[in-house]
Amino acid sequence: MNTPKLQEIVVSALEDIKARDIEVIDTTKLTALFDRIVVASADSGRQTRALSRNVQDKVKEAGGQVVSVEGEETGEWVLVDLGDIVVHIMQPAVRSYYNLEELWMNHATARRKPADARVAD
Repeated sequence: MNTPKLQEIVVSALEDIKARDIEVIDTTKLTALFDRIVVASADSGRQTRALSRNVQDKVKEAGGQVVSVEGEETGEWVLVDLGDIVVHIMQPAVRSYYNLEELWMNHATARRKPADARVAD
């Protein structure tokens, strides 16, 4: 399944269960490990688990593969690895603390610096 189609399925599955603040980060120029990161917020552990299950179910129904799932036990931060897309479903306090969006955006900015740029001591 191509990445844009997989992304559409993931975002739709998250919207179905009322995920909040869904962000998609294109990582194709940052890493060869995956093409997108999707970050979404959920109000409770129960909702994070429901969102994770819905993403997995919708991807499988469309013929996609779920590589692995981590964090469903606690439900504070569930990671769903779909190969080309990694989905992070987080409760607001955890999302705020780890701030993955800023981390990846800073990484993107750092990679865009000219090769001859020097760091001040």
